[in-house]
Amino acid sequence: MSDALQTMINNMPEKTGKSLEEWKKILKGKAFTKHSEGVNFLKKEHGVTHGFANTIVTLSKEENNSSDEDLVTNQYKGKESLFPIYEKLLPIVKGFGNDVTVTPKKGSVSIIRKRQFVLIKPATKTRIDLGLKLPNKPTTDRLGDSGPFGSMCTHRVQLTSVDDVDNELIGWMQEAYNLAD
Repeated sequence: MSDALQTMINNMPEKTGKSLEEWKKILKGKAFTKHSEGVNFLKKEHGVTHGFANTIVTLSKEENNSSDEDLVTNQYKGKESLFPIYEKLLPIVKGFGNDVTVTPKKGSVSIIRKRQFVLIKPATKTRIDLGLKLPNKPTTDRLGDSGPFGSMCTHRVQLTSVDDVDNELIGWMQEAYNLAD
């Protein structure tokens, strides 16, 4: 968890009148179909500022969603042949330092230091797109532009086999880790 997020959570009781846990209890009984509905509810019904409302709804959703393991398992349903690539990548990025956070989401896994430096996304049944944050690094045939990742990453490497996780790729991931300090 980032320092900024932890500070926001710590300041929540003073700034909003309730702790994060109290807000989660309020939202637990609600069934919002969109994120914005939850944010608007907190703003209109409880006078919470947009920043706090967004944070509360986001953190409430994360808790209500499946566990991290379930999120990853669901990403690889129908793409099971790609899971060994993920299993090879994970210990490598975790090995860069004890400040690495692995954050599974619905469709991808963010690898974060102070900010995201790697994104692992099973893109098709035969390919993982590995996003890297390497500003000012030129693209090559293998180290392509970010493609569908947009501004979340600067580059993308397409992985179709465990053998694609080689020293060159590990070097790029290490470089991205170093830049995320």
